[in-house]
This record gives sequence, C-alpha cells and structure tokens, in this order.
Amino acid sequence: MFFNNNGIHPGEPEGIDACMALVRDLCCQPEKLAALGDTVFLFIPVYNVDGCLNRQNSSRVNQLGPESFGFRANGRHLDLNRDFIKCDSLAAQVFNQFFTAWDPDVMVDTHTSNGADYSYTMTLIQTQADKLGAGLGPFLRDTMLPAIYERMAERNWPTCPYVNCVGETPDGGIEDFLEVPRFSTGYAALHHTIGFMPETHMLKPFADRYASMHALLETVLAFTVAHAAKIQSLRRQAKQAAAQKSQWPVQWKVDRSNPSTFRFKGYQAVYSPSKLGNYQRLSYDRSQPWEKDIAWYKHFAEAVVVSAPKAYLIPQAWREVIERLQWNKVQLQRLAADQTLQAEVYRIKSATPRAQAYEGHMFHEQIELSTQTATLHARAGDYLVPLDQANARYAVETLEPQAHDSFFRWGFFNSVLEKKEAFSHYVFEDTALEMLRDEPELRARFEQWKAQNPALLSDQRAVLGFIYANGKRFEEPEWMRYPVVRLMGPLPA
Repeated sequence: MFFNNNGIHPGEPEGIDACMALVRDLCCQPEKLAALGDTVFLFIPVYNVDGCLNRQNSSRVNQLGPESFGFRANGRHLDLNRDFIKCDSLAAQVFNQFFTAWDPDVMVDTHTSNGADYSYTMTLIQTQADKLGAGLGPFLRDTMLPAIYERMAERNWPTCPYVNCVGETPDGGIEDFLEVPRFSTGYAALHHTIGFMPETHMLKPFADRYASMHALLETVLAFTVAHAAKIQSLRRQAKQAAAQKSQWPVQWKVDRSNPSTFRFKGYQAVYSPSKLGNYQRLSYDRSQPWEKDIAWYKHFAEAVVVSAPKAYLIPQAWREVIERLQWNKVQLQRLAADQTLQAEVYRIKSATPRAQAYEGHMFHEQIELSTQTATLHARAGDYLVPLDQANARYAVETLEPQAHDSFFRWGFFNSVLEKKEAFSHYVFEDTALEMLRDEPELRARFEQWKAQNPALLSDQRAVLGFIYANGKRFEEPEWMRYPVVRLMGPLPA
C-alpha cells in the first residue's frame, strides 16, 4: 500500500500538482493503472485545506514561484507538520485514524526546502533507518535509497540527501534529519511505515520542481510495487519484534563517529560586507560550481533507552491521551474492578519549557525525572496498555515522558505540575513549627536549605513555602507525579 500526502504546507504546492497529474494518468492510461497490480494507491491532494485557501504570493520569502500559493499554517495558525502527536487540529485527528485504518507500507509526503544553494532540484529526507530496526532499516538504507537515487539520476533528476548542514555551508558536511514523531515521517515510523519527505529546492524554477517531484513519486511508487512482498514481510517482522522488545530507545542523537561520504555538487560560498549592517553576509556564486566528497552523517545512536514494562496504567481521567492511543489502534484493556497495584512511578523533578510558545503549547524542552516503586489504587475503568502488541512503539514514544515527542512534553499532563492547596501565613507559622518538631527528615532538610539560602530567611513566603512543600503532613501525592505508571510484574486480571 502506497500513500502520497500533499499540501501540508500549501506554500509548497508542487506535490499537489504532481499528485493530481499522477492520479490523472492512472485514470486515463489503463497500462499505468494495470502496472499497480495489487498495490493500493492512497493520496491526500491537499491536507491543509485552510492554508491552501489562504492564497497569495508573498509568504514564502526565499521561494521562486509559482504565481500564487497557499500559507504554511492552518486556520488556527498551526503548522500541521508539527501536529501528528498532539493532534490539536481536526485534520490531524482524522489523519491519525485514516493512517492506522489503511496502514500504508510506504509514504511520500511532499515539501519544498529552505536552506543552502546547490545544484540539485530534488533532495530527500527518509525515515531514519536506525530507528526502523534490524530488518526495515538496512533494507531502506542499502536497497531502497540507492535504487531511488539511481533511478532519479537516470531520469535526469539527480537527487541528494536533504541538505541539513553541519556548519553554515554544505562543504562542511551534512547530517540526516532526526524526524521525531511530530513530523510526518517520524509519525509514520511509529507504525513501521517507510516514509519519505522529498524537498525540492526553493530557488529552482517551479516547472523544474514540479517535474522532479512527479519523477520522484513515480520512482518510489514503482519501487514499492516491485518490492511489495519484501516490504510487507519486513513490516510484519518489525511489528512482531515490537511486541517482544525488552528495551526501547526513546531519544536518539547523530553519530558523529561513523561518517559516510556523499559526492556533492555545490556552489562556492562567498562572504562579503553587508550593505545593511556591520557583518559579513553569505551568498553562493553559481558561476563557481564544485563537486567533491563531503561528510555525510547518516547514522544515529540511541541516546536514552528505557526498559519495557509489561504494561502502562492510565487513569481514565486522562481522556485526551486515551483518545489518541485509540485513534492509533493501540490495544487497551479496561480494569473491571478496583485494584491495588505495585507500580514503577516517575516523579517530575523539573520540567523546563521553551522560552516561548511552540505550536500552541509550552513544550517541555528539558525534563528531569526520578523513579520509585509505589503501591497505587487503580479504579475500575482505568486503562491498561500492554506492550505485547504491534503498536507498542507508538505507546512507548508517547507515554514515556522523556521521549522526544511524548504527551508529557506537549503539555498533556501540565496540571500535575501545580500544587492545588495553599496556606495562610499567620495560621501556618505555628503549624510549621509542629511539622519541624514531628518530622526529623523535614527538619534536616530545612537546616540544609537555610545554610544554602541565608538571604531567603527574611522572606516569610520562601521559608513557609519550603516547609509546606517538603513536609509530609500536607503532602499532595499527585503533585509532580506522572500519572501514567509502569507495571513491571504480572498484569491484573
């Protein structure tokens, strides 16, 4: 099954035109339709309809044509290629259900690039091969990608990896793009789907961008049809392996120790004084082309790995989280009766958001956790998420708080970061003395705090606030406790 998504950024419309031309050919040329064989061709011509209707010719500041195009954001000013996990838009909510209902084997999501200048019209982002595992990953890297590059060159559209520069210019090397699950290719990988994000070059004529995109779509489709049985077999193996994994990587980082090379065709970078300010500006001189091997960092290493629990337990109150799991066909089981369970619990020591809002959320950039074992009371109707299932990867990468695009990072659990009760200073002063008398551990921590913060001893709110927050008497167990817990032993009936 082959899926072509277009118009997620309607200011990059060559994919829309290429898709519709491909559909026209399939409808009008019986031999092309017959060549599909048993392959199902799925397509969304315009994913971001709001943005496509917001038409003008000035929002793409660095782009050459076409005469009119849409806007990057939707009607809520959301970039839909950041929305596949959080699903703020109705489009993403439906897309999640559409994608998992059809379960495509290969996806192509069409785009136009920003960045350096170079000779190529077509560049290509692919699902990060290391993240696809031992079967799909090597097949993508060693078989599928070389075949696509070779065929595109034969069609006079030489293609290179997406030019994600290590330094300021391509001659310093490039590295593969870490497409975390907020992006279409990263989302597809959660479901063991091979994803491609072709990026045509913004400064090439629109006619060339369209033609190269049409060629790329035909090339990937033809490869998918020819290798359908192999791809489907590898995907089945990946799903079976996911149901049996004992360790899960939830963060990745580029492996700079293992570079490859790519024969790159670029233009000479030139620096000259700016006419606007006191600095050197970069430009590229197309009259000075060059061709040479550059470093290509295409491997990623596991940065954070967690042990797989038997299951997660999600309290039924967290409806938005449960809905997204259901949209993605994650198997859930509801508890039939109240139960007392031993669980591994994350305590949130700190959660530091970005300096400014990101796609409608205060995204938690830095997270510090601690882990403890606790006895919890689970209620009838709470949800178990067993990990012996094909969709375990989606569950792990959304429910483990430190994962790149976890629900926690996107703010779904922000209410647990707030203490809900407070005190009146004149009443709590006497109570605080009693707590220090009755709780030796609190008294020791308070003495340490005083030694470290002598300037705060004149601040009544700081003194009483420390005692209130760290004492046992008025403890709020849910405060700073991540609500989704890990069950490591036998699962409840």
